[in-house]
Amino acid sequence: MTGTAAPFPADDYRARMERAARSAAEAGLAGLLVAPGPDLVWLTGYAPTAATERLTLLVLAPGRDPVLVVPTLEAPDAGKAVGASALTLRDWTDGKDPYAATAALLDAGGRFGISDNAWAMHLLGLQKTLPGTSYASLTEALPMLRAVKDTAELELLAAAGAAADATFEEIRKVPFGGRRESEVAADLAGLLRRFGHSQVDFTIVASGPNGANPHHEVGDRVIERGDMVVLDFGGLKDGYGSDTSRTVHVGEPTDEERRVHDLVRAAQEAGFRAVRPGVPCQEVDRAARAVIAEAGYGEYFIHRTGHGIGVTTHEPPYMIEGEEQPLVPGMCFSVEPGVYLPGRFGVRIEDIVTVTEEGGRRLNDTIREMVIVD
Repeated sequence: MTGTAAPFPADDYRARMERAARSAAEAGLAGLLVAPGPDLVWLTGYAPTAATERLTLLVLAPGRDPVLVVPTLEAPDAGKAVGASALTLRDWTDGKDPYAATAALLDAGGRFGISDNAWAMHLLGLQKTLPGTSYASLTEALPMLRAVKDTAELELLAAAGAAADATFEEIRKVPFGGRRESEVAADLAGLLRRFGHSQVDFTIVASGPNGANPHHEVGDRVIERGDMVVLDFGGLKDGYGSDTSRTVHVGEPTDEERRVHDLVRAAQEAGFRAVRPGVPCQEVDRAARAVIAEAGYGEYFIHRTGHGIGVTTHEPPYMIEGEEQPLVPGMCFSVEPGVYLPGRFGVRIEDIVTVTEEGGRRLNDTIREMVIVD
């Protein structure tokens, strides 16, 4: 899902398609094949109302004009996309072979990057028509395709982050104790929409022992006084993502709970401070993880420190050991260390951060200290 596409001018889409084609050539690819989904929206502004068995595919190749292969019955809508003026539409009618139409645009012996979410039947259809071709997923071939955001994209991400912050400021005012996790999650979803989100992707409310599961599915557990509660929520506003986590406590916490919360806050600050141009992504993970490990809780930090965000809430780059991609100004990603004590409680603190020329800038600004709720 991609939500409502941001209203970029046609020249922006033209520049993105040209850059993508150049990146494909630099990666040794004959071109890119982009199916409906986040990449197609980012490149053209076109989001079909529903992805169907009828082939829709953007073909980008170095030195050639972009072509969007599209079913005839959907061509009018495709032609209304802002980026359509920067490409050629090639429509095909039911009863005709869409793979033959697409094959005419491709190097019969080339290797192509293809959208991760392309339907298998479409990829297999192309392979059958052009058996000399080979394919690589876009995430594998061009992981940084959408990673560096321009000024307009950064403004949209900042606005999404501000909306998520406003949501937290309101949710901390509602009663927690005696209510079900699902009720608080519904409050979060409603607040995200009130503050401008068109799409809510997740509203994690993990209370007490459920907080030890980083991706806890909201359930009917009644939140009790004395519970630590992990809140992780986000979605899309004007086509760009938000994602933030804060951990609150119902009533006064114990000394250990305060200590673990302070530890995670220190680790999150260390991860943020590691952000600067040229630093490998893994150094952000290492900086946050070292703080937790030195305090004796290393085995309880069980996920990567962060993920990229843009037209989807999870995308490259990833802040994880082994990722040597250098940080570049304009990259945006989460910094979200956590400690998860099985059967007891969990703590996670998360901000979206963008890389600047000097270091990093947070796109979430709500309080990171322990928040007490009723």
